[in-house]
Amino acid sequence: MKTVDLTGVKVVALRDVEAAIQQGATELTICDKTILTPSAQDLIGARGLALKRAAKASASSGNCGCAGAGCRNCPGAKGSGAAVGAPSVPTIAAGNDELVRLFSSPEAEAVKAEIVAVGRKLWQRMYVDGNGGNISFRIGPNAVICTPTLVSKADLRPEDLCLVDLAGNQLAGGRARTSEILLHLEIYKAVPEAKAAVHCHPPHATAYAIVGRVPPTCVIPEFEVFVGRVALTPYETPGTQKFAETVIPYVKNHNTVLLANHGVICWADTVTHAEWYVEVLDTYCWTLMLANQIGEPISYISPEKTSDLLSLKKRLGLPDARHDSASAGNMRECQLCDMPENPGGISVAPRACSSVTQPAVSDDMESLVKTVTDAVMAALAPSRSA
Repeated sequence: MKTVDLTGVKVVALRDVEAAIQQGATELTICDKTILTPSAQDLIGARGLALKRAAKASASSGNCGCAGAGCRNCPGAKGSGAAVGAPSVPTIAAGNDELVRLFSSPEAEAVKAEIVAVGRKLWQRMYVDGNGGNISFRIGPNAVICTPTLVSKADLRPEDLCLVDLAGNQLAGGRARTSEILLHLEIYKAVPEAKAAVHCHPPHATAYAIVGRVPPTCVIPEFEVFVGRVALTPYETPGTQKFAETVIPYVKNHNTVLLANHGVICWADTVTHAEWYVEVLDTYCWTLMLANQIGEPISYISPEKTSDLLSLKKRLGLPDARHDSASAGNMRECQLCDMPENPGGISVAPRACSSVTQPAVSDDMESLVKTVTDAVMAALAPSRSA
């Protein structure tokens, strides 16, 4: 058995386990308070590695529960740069000065404060419960700040947040990153202009997600401009890569996607704007439900006026599956407004506009079809009379 000592690493990420495996490790030793990221835990289990945690802290040992000497995790230990009893701070992977600067930069601190504020808004509006929901912001080409797992969004603190790369490896943070960060990362990889994402479970929008329907369009102008047609993904187990990949077909043309039997994910240029889209969607769904109780038919914005709203939306740089179809004049296959199949209904079957323009049928082709049809009917006429 070969043991690899990882007591000097406070957050053990996937890359740390991979490096240990390359060294031939069959057992890993970590500090008592070391955090294992979800991807690291998965690999340890898949390879059947033994995991040994150092003994509890003693008078002669470090605060993290390891042997103390030389452990970077122990406040007050040699090389830690912190006094015994000092508050814990986010830990950065050793030897990466660039990440240290990035995660502690004024820009990052502002992002962390915004994420904390948005988390509190989500909780206050009852869009999350327990430890549900997650928030992220792409701060660099391969760096994303995100919320941790198992923390209520009402209790978030800046020091709780994590830094991950686009592969999901945790690079920094005092807590393990959310397992659903994979969902956010697929959006960032598919949509370069996406800078922030908010996933939560707003009740009125989630009600649509659990019945496999989406709200109709062309009812309220603000909804058309900021959200518009909503997509619905197929169900997959949350936190898995398959779950993350369900949004790929939709996110380029939709900034708001319903997740079947789960909730909603919105992306935007800022964390605050992504949260706004959640509010717009849930309030819209709620308003439709209230209007439905009145018992009178819902009035719809005309296609002409909806086209004006889409033009405004395009000028604002907001995505919509109808942009390309409208420009190509392909509205026969993909109408501007999604109307309920049943009069008075407040939901429609989910569908996405195709941006592929169907070739027009020429007059010559129409004439040829008519000629062939007439010839066939004429040939069949004698047999019918007989």
